[in-house]
Amino acid sequence: MPMQITLDELLGMLVSRVEDLALNNENQKSRFNIMFRMLYKKGLFNEKDVLDSIREENKILLELGIIKAMPDDKTLKAAADNLMQWIKGDTKEIKRSIEELQKRIQEADEKQNAPKITTAPAGVLNELDRLGGNNNKKLIL
Repeated sequence: MPMQITLDELLGMLVSRVEDLALNNENQKSRFNIMFRMLYKKGLFNEKDVLDSIREENKILLELGIIKAMPDDKTLKAAADNLMQWIKGDTKEIKRSIEELQKRIQEADEKQNAPKITTAPAGVLNELDRLGGNNNKKLIL
């Protein structure tokens, strides 16, 4: 006999699972950050190694067809710099980067909330004409 569960129970299980995955992801990020900081402090890699590895990763992704084009050198350098900020624990630069990102997100959101012109389907316009009578005026909102 099949087991029945309510939609609320199903959603609760899914939300719980997503929360577990998010917590696990954060735990893994912390462990990687700790390991990379340790390796960096021991002098086992430097900024050039990070940039070369990011370039190689993108080359692999390109060859596999996961990305459509190789990012330019400026983008690769920015990714390497960002990663090195975390490895070095440069909190001032990380905060500045976060503030800059929040500013760009806010600007994009403001652009997205700009007034838009939309048109109604012909059926709706015909219905408005019918409701408006025979005065030949068009309703524009």
